[in-house]
Amino acid sequence: MLLETKNSIIEALNGDVTVETLYVQKGSFDNTTQKAITLARSKNVKVMILPEDAFKAKSATGRARGIMAIITEFVYADLKKMTEDALSSGKDATIVLLDGVEDPHNLGAIIRVADCSGANGVVIPKHRSASVNEVVIKTSAGATAHVPVSKVTNINDAIRYLKEQGFFIVSADMGGTSIYDTDLTGNIGLVIGGEGEGIHELVKKLSDKVVSIPQLGKINSLNASV
Repeated sequence: MLLETKNSIIEALNGDVTVETLYVQKGSFDNTTQKAITLARSKNVKVMILPEDAFKAKSATGRARGIMAIITEFVYADLKKMTEDALSSGKDATIVLLDGVEDPHNLGAIIRVADCSGANGVVIPKHRSASVNEVVIKTSAGATAHVPVSKVTNINDAIRYLKEQGFFIVSADMGGTSIYDTDLTGNIGLVIGGEGEGIHELVKKLSDKVVSIPQLGKINSLNASV
């Protein structure tokens, strides 16, 4: 994968991502570029200084500024290990499950929010879902380097597994009880539906609670990433 945004590159270098090569445009001396070079060299990452034409030729978007990085393909987390790590953290655990979020921008934004809110991981299905790619990494502002993402065959089975581990499953749907009247302490599995169909009926039936965020405006739903 090729990363072209500075934030995602810095986060990759700071995280557990394997960065293979850092490309630097000759003459780039801003603080972020220098930080990336220092981090790369501290991790024995190959650093290549390229003239402007050669640097631009490697860009897939034509919008890279100063640095780009080649990373290995995204490595998905094992759901069991993610859950064990969450439960052993000593704090209330939160795992976000996505039921058919297909827009990579939404997936990236959700992972970013998950990181900012302290969630322990994100679970996505193998089918009818966006996968982690360059767009997701960019939109997440590099949060994919810090938030485990598990890809499962069946989201319903993942919910059943989390319930067996003591998680209280909460699905977000506009027909649910107000979230402000819901006790969300303890270990929570939060289900978010896809852009078009929302949460499937079986997922709702498997949930311990269906909640909504009360809205005062005229729009009847929020974006999945909210």
